[in-house]
Amino acid sequence: MDRLGMLRKMAAAKPDEPFPAYGLAMELSKQGHADEARTTFAALVERQPDYVPSYLMYGNLLVSMGAKDDASAVFGAGIDAAKRTGDDHARSELQAALDELASGADA
Repeated sequence: MDRLGMLRKMAAAKPDEPFPAYGLAMELSKQGHADEARTTFAALVERQPDYVPSYLMYGNLLVSMGAKDDASAVFGAGIDAAKRTGDDHARSELQAALDELASGADA
């Protein structure tokens, strides 16, 4: 079984655990399946809103897809999640991504 197939199987077998879905979304993105990666990330943040690592990667994917408004909303939601979970490092990374996106939108 290929890597993508294995990750799909793992994510389906453990739908309540965030890491398999995160790994699947990352691999989908890496292999150029942006729309499916977007759907997978969206489902992940809906089911596991405190799984902070997903927000930066999801937002970056949206930026790469040209969905800057959606990316801004995802980064903002990630900042809120990082505050809730006390993850100051992730909060600062998400804030930097949001600030960079905002400064790029003005240019």
